[in-house]
Formats: sequence, structure tokens, C-alpha cells
Amino acid sequence: MTLTCAPELRPPSSTALRRLVATVAGLAVATIASPGHAQVDAAASAPTASHAQPKAKSKAADRKHRKARPAVRDDDAPDSFVYGRRDDVLAFAAQVAEDRGLDRAWVEDQLSRARYQPAVARAIMPAPAGTAKNWAAYRARFIEPRRLAAGVQWWQAHAATLDDAQQRYGVPPELVAGIVGVESFYGRMTGSFRVLDALATLAFDFPQGRSDRSAFYRSELRAYLVWCALEGREADSVRGSFAGAIGWPQFMPSSLLKYAVDYDHDGHVDLAAGGDDVIGSIASYMATFGWQRDMPTHFDAQPPADAEARARLVAVDIVPRLDIAELLAAGAQLPPEAREFPGKLGFVELQNGDAPPSYVAGTSNFYVVTRYNWSSYYAMAVIELGAALKREMALAPAARTLPN
Repeated sequence: MTLTCAPELRPPSSTALRRLVATVAGLAVATIASPGHAQVDAAASAPTASHAQPKAKSKAADRKHRKARPAVRDDDAPDSFVYGRRDDVLAFAAQVAEDRGLDRAWVEDQLSRARYQPAVARAIMPAPAGTAKNWAAYRARFIEPRRLAAGVQWWQAHAATLDDAQQRYGVPPELVAGIVGVESFYGRMTGSFRVLDALATLAFDFPQGRSDRSAFYRSELRAYLVWCALEGREADSVRGSFAGAIGWPQFMPSSLLKYAVDYDHDGHVDLAAGGDDVIGSIASYMATFGWQRDMPTHFDAQPPADAEARARLVAVDIVPRLDIAELLAAGAQLPPEAREFPGKLGFVELQNGDAPPSYVAGTSNFYVVTRYNWSSYYAMAVIELGAALKREMALAPAARTLPN
């Protein structure tokens, strides 16, 4: 949407804004917050959603934030709240305008449209304590007939772009397809919250009862306002997840600024249409975080029988820092192809509720997938969905175009 506003509320020129992107990229927190449907939930409650953790705040700062008065009630919408007249929001707007070179009146106007959303505050809360992780149940949510059929159809419609991105970035089509499938069910589940509302709620009224991440969401709100001005969008016009993630790949605003790619060269990055920009942006993101061409993501593994040795390996988790010799010496069992692998490996335990856990030895490429979402359960879901789609593609009829 083209931004239309009075001259005094007009954001700076596109040229001026583009000069800011490098600065914003350095200041904004690099992350992609996975939406509710892609989070590890009660079925597999591994750490997930936002990748970068905010710096710890002082206790005094935390108390000051939590005592901030609630959003001013909107007389025209008695069941929601507005932020436009709050002192802390106005101070934030002034700081954003100064730091990012935006017109202050424009920023204030955009933030005045934000509404507190109780559903966002509820959704951001962690799973109940004591919920058992279950990889088998989590996997079954994604590797299922409807999602496979949608994934094959999407892959067939975009096969040329997927192949081109693989040539450019080294990221295979099945991994890109797996991410889109887990994140948004190929565009079917991109989120229904206004991104402005979600980010404002979490930036200014982060709920008590879990670690305070309001500083992180204020950073994302800053990035979102810059992106809206750069793209000529009204801040209240975009919908996404409860955490503020946008489009088919569910990029957070800071990641939109830092990693998104105008892959079709039309002058805009469009992550809502499910086409070239989605593919190029995901592949660019993975390559930026160190994806290695033609390297496997993991090997199946069996843990040592000795409990102490097993605990030492599991403590390594997703970080690839073990040699094959170290794993074998500890008593782990690996397939023959893993014994020739020249790099370092992690050792990941995937719990299965009351059943025995599953184990994998993850390569540096496995670690890269977890940079999209800090969860080994998420990474395995992406990898296994991609592998299942690749098998389906080998059996599928000739490529066809998605209907309008």
C-alpha cells in the first residue's frame, strides 16, 4: 500500500531511508520469531520462537517498566486500548524519529493506531510447567498428507526459482520448502494479528509471569516502523503472528531489514505472496548464518549406554563441537557414512514423552537451521518435512501452476 498522509506527517524520502538501513541493521536484533503454529508447544516444549535474547535489565529498570500505566482507553473502541497519548510511547516515538531519521509526527501518528491486545499477551506466555516434550507428536503436526500436498504444489509452481536459489546460495529446495511449510503451511497460516498491535503490546505492556522481553520487542517495533516507511506502508495495514512475524517465512521486522531479498527485482520485498522473494530471502538468511553447500544436516545416532557419558554428550546439544572420535570413544553409535564426516558434530536428544528418546548427531548445517528458530524439535521438523517433500516430488506428476 502506498503511504498517504498530510505533508507534515510524510516520512522521509525512500533514498534517505535506504541510507538508514545499514545503521538499523546493526542496531536491530537479528531474529525470526516463529508464530504460534510453528512453535514447540505443549507437545514438544523446547526453547523456541525468538532467537536473540535481550540483555538483562536492572531490577530498577524492570520495576519502572512494569509500573508503567496501561494504554489509554479509546472511547470509540471500549474493548481495546490505544497507545497514542501515553508518555512512554511518545518518548519512544521521539527517540525512534531521532535515531532513525523519521518524521516525529509521522511516527507518533503510526503509533497512535496501535491497540493493546490481551490475546497477544496470553499467547506469548510459556507452556505450562511440567509439560512433557514429545518429538513424535510434534513431528506428526507437520509431516501429514495435507501439508505434503500443499508443499508439493508450491514446490512445483516455484521449481525454477528454488533451483536458482540453490545455485546462488547453496541451500537446497527441500530445506526452503520445509521452512515455509512449518512456518506458515504455505501461506495458509501467516497470522491474523495486526503487527503494529502485537509489537506495541509486547513492547509496552509485556505480561508478567515470564522473563521480560519488552526491550527486544521495542527493538522490533523500531525496525517495523523503519520498514513501513521504507516500503510506503501504513503501520496498521500488515498482519502477522502474535509475536509480530510477517509473511510466508514469518520474518521479524529486523530480519526483514537485514536479510530479506528483492529476488524478483521489482523494487519491493514481498513476503506475503509466497513467490520469489520468499525463496530468495530464506536462502539468503540460511547462507548468511553459514549454510554449507552439500553438507548433510545430521546423522541418526544411538547414545552411550553409560548414563554419565550420555549426559555429557547431550549437554553439547546443537552446538557442533565434537569430533567423530570423541563421540565413538564416549560410546555413541553412528552409521558408517558419519564415520567419514570431516567436521564437528553436536549431540541432540529428542524426547518422546513416555517412550525412549530419539538422538541425532547434528552438523553445522543443523545448527544453522536452529538459527531460524532456537529449537532442535523445530529444526528436525523442517528437515524431515523437506525430506518427505523431496520424496513426494520424485513421484509427483509434471509441474503445474497454482490456481489463483
